[in-house]
Amino acid sequence: MFEQLVTSINGVLWSAPLVIFIVAVGVYFSIRTRFLQIRHIKEMVRLVFSGKSSNEGVSSFQALAMSLSGRIGVGNIAGTATGIAFGGPGSVFWMWVITFIGSSAAFVESTLAQIYKEKQDGEYRGGPAFYIEKGLGWKWFGVIFAIATLLAMAVLMPGIQANSIAEGMKNAFGINNSITGLVVILLMGLIIFGGVKRIARVAELVVPFMALGYLLLALTIIAINFERIPEVFGLIFKSAFGAEEMFGGILGSTIMWGVKRGLYANEAGQGTGAHPAAAAEVSHPAKQGLVQSFSIYLDVFLVVTSTALMILFTNSYNTVNEKTGEFLVENLKGVESGPAYTQAAVDTIIPGFGSAFVAIALFFFAFTTIFAYYYIAETNLAYLVKGKNRKPAMFLLKLILLGSVFYGAVKTAELAWAMGDIGLGIMVWLNLIAIVLLFKPANIALKDYEEQLKKGLDPEFNSTKLGIKNADFWANGYQKSEKEENKRVAN
Repeated sequence: MFEQLVTSINGVLWSAPLVIFIVAVGVYFSIRTRFLQIRHIKEMVRLVFSGKSSNEGVSSFQALAMSLSGRIGVGNIAGTATGIAFGGPGSVFWMWVITFIGSSAAFVESTLAQIYKEKQDGEYRGGPAFYIEKGLGWKWFGVIFAIATLLAMAVLMPGIQANSIAEGMKNAFGINNSITGLVVILLMGLIIFGGVKRIARVAELVVPFMALGYLLLALTIIAINFERIPEVFGLIFKSAFGAEEMFGGILGSTIMWGVKRGLYANEAGQGTGAHPAAAAEVSHPAKQGLVQSFSIYLDVFLVVTSTALMILFTNSYNTVNEKTGEFLVENLKGVESGPAYTQAAVDTIIPGFGSAFVAIALFFFAFTTIFAYYYIAETNLAYLVKGKNRKPAMFLLKLILLGSVFYGAVKTAELAWAMGDIGLGIMVWLNLIAIVLLFKPANIALKDYEEQLKKGLDPEFNSTKLGIKNADFWANGYQKSEKEENKRVAN
C-alpha cells in the first residue's frame, strides 16, 4: 500500500508536465537574457579562474567544483547509457540541446543564491530556501523546500550512491560490500567533519582529476576508431530527427529520453547547484551565476558526451522500442542498459579492464556526489536551525548521513530510490516556481554587471542602489573580505 502511494506520488511529480515546465523555463530565460549562454562564454571561462577564496567564502573555481561534484554522479555513466538504450543515438543530441537551454536557468538560480545569501558563523550560506523566503516573502515555502531537501540529500540519496560504489567494487575486485561501506564512511567522515572549506578543497582537487581521466579514455577510444567519426556523428544527428531509418519509428522516445537524461545530468533549475554558488567569494552575484552556467557545459559536453561517444564508437549498446519491446539494435546480447555499456566499451581497447574501470569511475563519481549531498543538506539545516541548537544539529546530520551511506552500501531498496525521487521532485517544482517569480532581480543583476563591464570596471553589486529588497548582504555594496581588506591596508 505504502509503496503504491510512493509510486503514485512519483508519477505526478516526475510526469511529462515537469519536463515541459523545465524546458519552457529554460527557453524563457534564454530569450529574456538574450542568450547569455552564448554571449558570455568568454567571460564565463575568465571568471572560473579569476576568483579568490576568503575567510568567509570559497573561490569561484571551488564553488564550481563543488557543484560539479554533485552533478557528475552515477547518472553520468548509467543515465547516458539508458538514454541510448531507449532513445537511440539521437538522444545524445537532445541532451546537448537541453543543456544549452538549461544554462540560462543555472545562471538565474545561482545569481539569486548570491543576491540573497547570508553570512552565518563566518561562512556564506544561501540557496533556494533563502531566496524563496527573502525574495518572495514566503517562509513556509522555504521551509517545505528545506525539509524536502534534507530528506532527499541526507537520508535517502547518499545510500543509493554508496550502493553503486559497493556493487562496482564487488563485481570488479570481489570486495565485500561491508568493507567498502566502512572505507567510504571513513573517508567521508574525514571530509565532512572538516567543514565547508575542506569539502571545497577536496572537490577542487578530485573533480578535475576524475573528469580529465574520464575524458582522456574517451579520446583514446575515439582515436583508435578515428575513421568512424563521420559515421558516429552522422548517426547522432540523423537519429535526432528521425532521418535514420533504423530509429525513425522511435522519434518521440528519442526526444523525451534525451531531454530527461540531459535534465537529470545538468540539474539546471533543480536548485542543487545554487547552494555551492552562494558560498563563493565574489564582488557581484552575476559573476558566480555565469560560472555556474558554464558548469553544466562541463558536465554534459565533457563527461556525459564522453560516456556516449565511448559507447557509440565501439557499438557497445542495445536500443529497444519501448512500445513493442523489440530490439532495434542488439550489439550486446543479454546485457542490461547501464554501466555495463561503458564496461563493454572499455573492454574493446583493454580487454578485461572494463569492470575495473567502471568500478573506479563509479567510486569517484558517486563519492564526490555524496559529499555534495552533505553540503546541500547542511546548508538547508542551517536555514532551519538557528542559534545554540545548530552545532548539535549539524553533528547529528553528519552521523545520519554516514549511517545512510553505510546502510546503502550494504543494502539498498527500490523504495529508497522512489522516496529519494519524491524529495528531489518537490525540490524541482518549488525551485522552478521560485526562480520564475524571482527572475526580475536576477535580470537586474545581469544588466548591472554588463553595464559595469562596458565601462571597463570590475563589477561590484549594491542591492540598495538597484532597488532589490531583503538582499541584506549587499545592501551597502560589496564588502571586501577581511583577508582582502588587510592586504589593501598593508599595501
